[in-house]
Amino acid sequence: MAADKTSTPATATASPSVPAPAPAPVPVQDAPHQAGGGVSGETRKLKTLSPMLLSYLQKIYKSHAARDKTWHPDETAAFVKLVQGEEADAHASEKWDFDAFLHYMTSSTTNITAPPQSQDLGYPLSSYFISSSHNTYLTGNQLSSAASTDAYKNVLLRGCRCIEIDVWDCDDSDSEADSDTSVSSSDEEEAATAAGTRSKRRSTVGMVKDKIPSSIIDRLEKTSLGKKLDRYVADKEKPEATTVGATTATPATTTGTATIMGTATTTGTATAATPTANSLTNERSDGVSITGANSLRKQQSAKEPRVLHGYTLTKEVSFRDVCVAIRDNGFLASDLPLIVSLEVHCCPAQQEAMVDIMDQVWEGLLLKEPGGNPGALPTPGALKNKILVKVKYVAPDQVQGPPTPPDQLDGVEESKDSAASAAASATPSALAAAAADTKKAKKPSKVIQALSKLGVYTRAVSFKSLEQPEASMPSHVFSLSENSVIEVHEKSRHELFDHNKKFLMRAYPSGLRIRSSNLDPAVFWRKGIQIVALNWQNWDEGMMLNEGMFAGTGGYVLKPAGYRYEVPSPQASLPAPTITTPTPTPASVAPTLPSVTTTTTTPSPPPQATAVRHYTMDLTLEILAAQALPLPPGDTNPNSFHPYLKVEVHVEEPGERHGTDPVPAGGKEKPGEYKAKTKSHKGCDPDFKRQELKLKGIPGVVPELSFVRFMVKDDQTLGKDTLVAWACVRVDRLREGYRIVHLLDARNGMETEAVLLVRVGKKLVG
Repeated sequence: MAADKTSTPATATASPSVPAPAPAPVPVQDAPHQAGGGVSGETRKLKTLSPMLLSYLQKIYKSHAARDKTWHPDETAAFVKLVQGEEADAHASEKWDFDAFLHYMTSSTTNITAPPQSQDLGYPLSSYFISSSHNTYLTGNQLSSAASTDAYKNVLLRGCRCIEIDVWDCDDSDSEADSDTSVSSSDEEEAATAAGTRSKRRSTVGMVKDKIPSSIIDRLEKTSLGKKLDRYVADKEKPEATTVGATTATPATTTGTATIMGTATTTGTATAATPTANSLTNERSDGVSITGANSLRKQQSAKEPRVLHGYTLTKEVSFRDVCVAIRDNGFLASDLPLIVSLEVHCCPAQQEAMVDIMDQVWEGLLLKEPGGNPGALPTPGALKNKILVKVKYVAPDQVQGPPTPPDQLDGVEESKDSAASAAASATPSALAAAAADTKKAKKPSKVIQALSKLGVYTRAVSFKSLEQPEASMPSHVFSLSENSVIEVHEKSRHELFDHNKKFLMRAYPSGLRIRSSNLDPAVFWRKGIQIVALNWQNWDEGMMLNEGMFAGTGGYVLKPAGYRYEVPSPQASLPAPTITTPTPTPASVAPTLPSVTTTTTTPSPPPQATAVRHYTMDLTLEILAAQALPLPPGDTNPNSFHPYLKVEVHVEEPGERHGTDPVPAGGKEKPGEYKAKTKSHKGCDPDFKRQELKLKGIPGVVPELSFVRFMVKDDQTLGKDTLVAWACVRVDRLREGYRIVHLLDARNGMETEAVLLVRVGKKLVG
């Protein structure tokens, strides 16, 4: 492929690069330049060249030049085709001087990540992996961070196509904080009230402790939260919610309440990221203009639902404001369908308010019930610029029942995990409220018909087994925690894989991941699960792999052929292919034998091993040099920086593929295999001296589901080496030849000017 003729040749910098200070929180408008899954990495060019990189490019040019030290058409075509592994077009068959070679090497053509292929959007929704977010409203950890509309804006502008909203009743209850601040008629009454409060706290905390496993209590007592609990009982400390992060949109000052266990405890002033009537007009990817947030907005009721992480200290945000943020940002980065996963904890009246808000705010975008039961899942191409609500399914003839416990609502596993999380890291007021709930439970109601009807092709059904009646309903969606997926896989791996060919499934992190860490999504993609929800506010291995899967795709990736349900074209006369079944065993095809004869049945191989072709890969990476590497946090001296490159290949383990080993605990890969690293060097523009890293004979590689991670770390004498920059590339998009690796900041996933110059050799045999 030729270089961009209109680009300006990169110039060499006169001095070593000095990275900028640690970045501030990413403004919403910069989200498209932040990694995650769907938008970033589409067109990256090299703007400048350090003296080190320039010298290497000069050597490469000279080594392939003719005797007159230039590239004639033959030399140009040979380099592009034989070294770079690309098809030589007309420009690549021309004479190149060194400036033309620089044009090529600094253009997006030499990015190590090939652009995504044009996707066929004509398969059912179940045939795609979908870039997905978990607890989207949170800006930080799962216990005390703020809920914010900016969190929705951020992930949507980064290409996320499945977001989550936890919706709770409006807060109209009297809080313990209110009684603590009331005025007593005398000092004696005040003292008596305080003593009664301490006695009540001691009693309720004791009741809750009795219900928590001793192992968790032992861990709790050794933490700062355990000490807070003791002070809470003694009335020496009142817990307060912590607001994390700040909004960047025009703030609207509102009176908010920090919520613990669903009960208001402190009252203060918060800022909600609500666009004003004077905000600029946005434009969707289809060219339709969207006016400011207030143009369609009616007078907001003081009794509207709110969004927060229940049973925690997280700060709330209004459901209406979240819906407005989704409307205004949902289709700016991608026009592919957006799934909104609702976890409903509201009473019927508040659910009615939810329906009214969604009808009003999402007018023209919300997919309505077509009538009857959908016979099959539609295609993403047919649902462009549409919002699909995922919500608890209630059969039309089902009578409205009494209030339902949280563990019977949509998101049953999430409710359980959240409760476990709250118990494992309980705050004083959380424990108190939990004990109060044992006496007087305020149970949320079942989902009403008006809300359930909004779930057209994404009807959430509580998972019991893969054989339950709803498992054959085309529009159902099972949501399982990572641990539940592992359990189902170990018991019914064939059924799980076949189910996920035809129907949607969602997996999400365990509620015990308090710091918002992530599971390894590749483990779950290999089970055919389309929606693997991650905590986008955290930068770890999970989000790096998500970036590798979805970079530049708009948030949808077509599964490998063996992972999807093949639907024939309308012109096809043959019936639709059936789901792949195991090859008959010898006993099933042999002639009938006397009853005294016995045969041994050989278990059929797991579907992961047979659904697609697996390869053995040899990967060779020659590391030439790097430039503009960011310094570790808190470091300002490039001379004390000793970077090295670590490369890791993420591939399915043989034991998992063949069913001899269980899924690695927690959905994590086994450590220690398929990794290599360079020697450490000094400074932000290190010369790696063409060190070669060889990873030979890697088995079981499915290129569409395997990844190569590049991680630049600081070699520290004491303590853990610090990750400073990274990149992640899917194997089927990993280009060969001399390539530029554009690195992302380890602190916030933002694009940087840091790059690696490498030579890639990739061989797949199978």
